[in-house]
Amino acid sequence: MARFKPFKSIRPRAELAAKVASLPYDVMNREEAKMMVAGNPDSFLHISRPEIDLDDSVDPYDEIVYRTARKNLDSMIEKGSLIQDQVPKFYIYRQIMRGRVQTGIAGCASIDDYLNDTIRKHELTRIEKEIDRINNFDHCGAHTEPVFLTYRKNEPMRCLLNDWIKWNKPLYDFTSDDGITHIVWDIDDASAIKDIEELFGSMEYLYIADGHHRTASSVKVGLKRREEAGRYSGDEEFNYILAVAFPDEDLFIMDYNRLVRDLNGYTAEDFLTEVRRNFIVEMTGGQYKPKEKHTFGMVLEGKWYKLTAKPGTFDDHNVIDRLDVSILQNNLLGPVLGIKDPRTDKRIDFSGGIRGIEELEKRTGQDMKVAFAMYPTTIEDLIAVADSGRIMPPKSTWFEPKLRSGLFLHKF
Repeated sequence: MARFKPFKSIRPRAELAAKVASLPYDVMNREEAKMMVAGNPDSFLHISRPEIDLDDSVDPYDEIVYRTARKNLDSMIEKGSLIQDQVPKFYIYRQIMRGRVQTGIAGCASIDDYLNDTIRKHELTRIEKEIDRINNFDHCGAHTEPVFLTYRKNEPMRCLLNDWIKWNKPLYDFTSDDGITHIVWDIDDASAIKDIEELFGSMEYLYIADGHHRTASSVKVGLKRREEAGRYSGDEEFNYILAVAFPDEDLFIMDYNRLVRDLNGYTAEDFLTEVRRNFIVEMTGGQYKPKEKHTFGMVLEGKWYKLTAKPGTFDDHNVIDRLDVSILQNNLLGPVLGIKDPRTDKRIDFSGGIRGIEELEKRTGQDMKVAFAMYPTTIEDLIAVADSGRIMPPKSTWFEPKLRSGLFLHKF
């Protein structure tokens, strides 16, 4: 059963929360991050992306980058931009995007639950990305960004959180530049904390929604600290992972679209002939965004097409094979366009649904030859894959809204 405990969060002063809170470290490049922090010394990107405070010639994985992260963290604490609660608490984190509400709870999950598969995964990780966050966390002595977890619908938890929200004032309530509202309440009542721990204890599994690299890095830092300590009780803070857990019913997964640089030697006409082997191809009167599973939008030479997977092109009883990302890969990207490994092939690129399918039209007029609009992977598919012990193809899910970094830090 899952373990989830309260913690003494390092967090912004209330009046600075909107200035401190930033997008996650991995959704922008260095240049974009530098633009985002212009005129804002309190932005958390100074800790999560500290290379922005160094000359562009400095390698983003150089030792000085991680020392700068620690220096910036210490500075923000010393000047009072960040404060630490003196007693362990849970924190309710509510986000509102375009009228949609998702309400999670921030706390600490056990690294042992990750190791024994109580916290279930659905993606592979890349070692270089793990090492980056290991160094950031280890130098800072804190988990600087939370992992995004989900759990199956739990009515008692929903009622408990809603009751707390009803009768208590929030710590933070602000709307970020992208129009997303962020509201945080702290839970410091011993009885409510005990109830939350017991409710998590009744859950058989938690699932990583987003943040596989942060999770793996947190676990490896914890194991490193265990080895350094020699003896440990299991209660030390390095045995836990900073996380925000949301019920599955609240989550919103957007499409994660594909773009390819060339047609693998085919002319446009011959390429369409190959596509028709496994898909029904229909021209559309304009942009086409899929409205159901097993359908795809395709833009080629400024024209949009609707693709529908033909019967027999996938196994509906296979949790991986039936995913739209797998259908496209196995029947078109791989055999026709020669994209054998989308994790490493430089000819393919990906565009999160938050950018819209207009981005596909734009890019195919610039550096890409063909692009595919996907129907979003569902949360039910994600959980089914995780429960099967298998791994989704890369870039299968794009969650929105993203958790803001800087609202919670876990010192270990």
